[in-house]
Amino acid sequence: MTAASDVVQQAAESSEPDVWDLRLYVAGQTAKSIAAFDNLRRICEEYLPNRYKIEVVDLLENPKLAKGDQIVAIPTLVRKLPDPVRRIIGDMSDTEKTLVGLQLRQRETP
Repeated sequence: MTAASDVVQQAAESSEPDVWDLRLYVAGQTAKSIAAFDNLRRICEEYLPNRYKIEVVDLLENPKLAKGDQIVAIPTLVRKLPDPVRRIIGDMSDTEKTLVGLQLRQRETP
């Protein structure tokens, strides 16, 4: 996992319209925070290859940043782009739920 506000850049330019801008809020190097980052990176590599960037924000280092994205639990993923903004709370271990939350896949109806 990277330090606060470091960016994992997997796209040539973040100004490209098809680049997904993701921000992961964590609190230190906990097992849940590390799992969230690893799961998110795995999902992005599989479903958004070369079309994403992940910014990790460690709220232990920058607690004031939580207010801007209305973070109430951690880890929380905020999809900044594409619109609309979406939030997913948890470690992203449920790939299907994460894909639906990111709107990369439609929710299956029973």
